[in-house]
Amino acid sequence: MSLAQNDLFSIGLKERDRLDKELGGGLPPGSIVLIEGDYGAGKSAISQRFTYGLCEEGHTVTMLSTELTVGSFLEQMHSLDYDMVDHMLDENVLFLHADIGDSNNFSGGGGDEDRKQLLKRLMEAEVMWDSDVVIIDTFDAILRNDPKFEALVRENEERQAALEIISFFRDVISQGKVIVLTVDPTTLDEEALGPFRSIADVFLELEMVEVGNDVRRQISVMRFAGMGEQVGDTIGYSVRSGTGIVIESRSVA
Repeated sequence: MSLAQNDLFSIGLKERDRLDKELGGGLPPGSIVLIEGDYGAGKSAISQRFTYGLCEEGHTVTMLSTELTVGSFLEQMHSLDYDMVDHMLDENVLFLHADIGDSNNFSGGGGDEDRKQLLKRLMEAEVMWDSDVVIIDTFDAILRNDPKFEALVRENEERQAALEIISFFRDVISQGKVIVLTVDPTTLDEEALGPFRSIADVFLELEMVEVGNDVRRQISVMRFAGMGEQVGDTIGYSVRSGTGIVIESRSVA
């Protein structure tokens, strides 16, 4: 689906939740979106919500998961009432499982040599970059399991390694595409994460906040360049089985 220069990639579902409105009407084309959150903070649920909503709006999405297989992805989406089967059959979404536990990365098969080229293979998997929006959940797992990146980290060259990847991402988004990266900040060194934070056009932080006996989830909008309408600083939300993402009207302290 082609966009005019100023159009946003709407994340849809306006009748179901207010997330699209809370985020100012969608994701700016030609942007890198960084979603940070500790384990269990809701990174995958937000990624899945983005994927479904974007497909519903007629955009194409590549979803690369380091945790879910295609079967478990469809099950999880179904449990949130985000039915992806038709979108997958219609090729609106390309789902890829990066099995970083062994060497079946992206295109399957191969020996130990494949594992050594994890980031390189990611960048060379041309078909995954054809979509309007490319979501990598979780990006830190790919960085941590790439031996070349690991070696550079050992040599305190993680910034240089990050900048090489960022250069590739910039080429992709220059075509008006959007790249969404989810990251667990507790697993990466500040030197490795810093460059991605500084170049992100949209930077969202997912947090779990204890309020009395209640644990509430919130999205803190740290940066949102190219926004449409006003974007809220803090968006309270919950993840409910059979419903998906629900924006909470109450304020989060």
